[in-house]
Amino acid sequence: MVADNTTTSSSSSSGRRTTIIEVTVVGKDRKGVVADITNFIFKNGGNIEKISQNVVRGLFGMQLEASFKSVGRKELDSGLQELAKKLQMEIKVHYQEPDRPQNVALFVSKEPHCLERILAGSKKGEIDANIAVVVGSEPTLKHLADQAGIPFHSVAHTDQAEAELNILKILEKYNIDLIVLARYMRILTPNFVWRYPNRIINIHPSLLPAFPGAYAYVQAYERGAKIVGCTAHYVTEDLDQGPIISQNSFKVQQSDTLDSIKKKGQALEAGTLFEAVKLHLENRLEVYWGKVHVKK
Repeated sequence: MVADNTTTSSSSSSGRRTTIIEVTVVGKDRKGVVADITNFIFKNGGNIEKISQNVVRGLFGMQLEASFKSVGRKELDSGLQELAKKLQMEIKVHYQEPDRPQNVALFVSKEPHCLERILAGSKKGEIDANIAVVVGSEPTLKHLADQAGIPFHSVAHTDQAEAELNILKILEKYNIDLIVLARYMRILTPNFVWRYPNRIINIHPSLLPAFPGAYAYVQAYERGAKIVGCTAHYVTEDLDQGPIISQNSFKVQQSDTLDSIKKKGQALEAGTLFEAVKLHLENRLEVYWGKVHVKK
């Protein structure tokens, strides 16, 4: 399925004030894209810190992180948009701005436990972030967003491509830095995921890589698992295979039923997802070669 997957990084100039930008490129695969983008960065005084690229079924995606000692945003943005027209590809630029709280979008479906934990943590000041918007695959949890005074957008998924296009417009409107899948029961396509590299966090109800998919607790119960847990991970184009951020588990008692396992698991999911989000917002996570390193 994946025709190309490369990741490289270069040493950053630590200790000096720099502007960090993240460039994402998505479009129909063609020759010369990487060279054109990297040459543009170099000519504008940038130093490439990280770069990765993938091709899936003719769709090309690239994420590039570059540092600049000084940068003119207007010139950089206009130059990249001209390059986007030339390449006939979509190019987005995201600026890392440490002087403001990150804007977070919470994606939900029907289950409230993860959404409730993040909203409660935000209200208590346990995380330094702006919960800017809640996006639901249906309106079931709108009342929780309303109670917290957060805009809620329900996006139907009758057509996946159209739904993702609508969601991308919402994210751009709120200048979203981080997406949290708080039990969001929809699969995001590579066309979406590549636009937010290592900026989408999901919670999965099992200790990955075991029991993938939506019915992890059923599988664990039916197979007599003695330990059940959950995994918070960054989302990639490969389902449930992204870099693992944190995991937690509990022992299954003989008296446990499927319902009691689910109840325990959901409480664990909420706490584990919140822990991962907090680490990300504190800038304590680094991803190297598909593995998450937690900074102390």
